[in-house]
Amino acid sequence: MQKILIINGHPDAESYNYAVSDAYKKGAAKAGAEIQQINIRELDFNPNLQFGYRKRTELEPDLLEAQEKLKWAEHLVWIYPVWWGSVPAMMKGFLDRVMLPGFAFQKRENSLWWDKCLTGKTARIICTLDQPEWYYRLVYRSPSHHAMKRVTLNYIGVKKVRITAIGPIRLSKKELKEKWLKKVEKLGEMLK
Repeated sequence: MQKILIINGHPDAESYNYAVSDAYKKGAAKAGAEIQQINIRELDFNPNLQFGYRKRTELEPDLLEAQEKLKWAEHLVWIYPVWWGSVPAMMKGFLDRVMLPGFAFQKRENSLWWDKCLTGKTARIICTLDQPEWYYRLVYRSPSHHAMKRVTLNYIGVKKVRITAIGPIRLSKKELKEKWLKKVEKLGEMLK
């Protein structure tokens, strides 16, 4: 039984991203996966890493629980909208506060290199766009994809990261949105 953690980074519980999250969860449940979820909007924490890594800021209980879920999971599913070529502010704050040295990675003394602490996991990124995926890729070169896949998840040891971009959301008809939800449910069923 695969252990799946769904992390929803959209700040609005009525957003399409929540329907996407439900669709993936439904598919994964059909496949018999063990599922936990983090809705970042529901967490009580300060998103500001106010001292950087110079001085430790104690983690709030919700962030300690999030770290336990991240350790528990074998497969991470990140669901979020792409805003200004990046992730929503609250999700960025979550990453800053949770993916800390000693938990997600560890710098080596007197070295530019680091040890990856969350190895052995896979991930799926499902992001929504207000433009066609091909436009985001060709014109902007998919900056959020690179940031999440390479600079965040690969950096901490998550090797196999797949990306599903859905867009344009804003101008899409209901039928197309329903079609995307069915595709996401299938991803959940395949446990990918």
